[in-house]
Amino acid sequence: QVQLVESGGGLVQPGGSLRLSCAASGSIFSINAMGWYRQAPGKQRELVAELTTGGSTKYADSVKGRFTISRDNAKNTVYLQMNSLKLEDTAVYYCYEDRSLRGPSPGKHWGQGTQVTVSS
Repeated sequence: QVQLVESGGGLVQPGGSLRLSCAASGSIFSINAMGWYRQAPGKQRELVAELTTGGSTKYADSVKGRFTISRDNAKNTVYLQMNSLKLEDTAVYYCYEDRSLRGPSPGKHWGQGTQVTVSS
């Protein structure tokens, strides 16, 4: 069974930086993509960044140029480097992995969420 454990959230001032980590248990077999969503109170869940196994990336317009997604295959870990943080980035961030329907653990698997609070 796939389990994702997130870390790296916290309180940061505007303009600061944080790096979120998401470590997956077990094999990385059949992973199609991995990435991050976020959800703020009263707002819909938003796709922040996605990285496919082919190396393609996708970012929300609101974070382009400020956030970077990357992975370490040896550690089965995906990262989200967040720079120049704004008040509007405050949210709970959820990592995910999407696995092939032909593999042993198909579909999306989610982390528990980590709180990012940007405040002066």
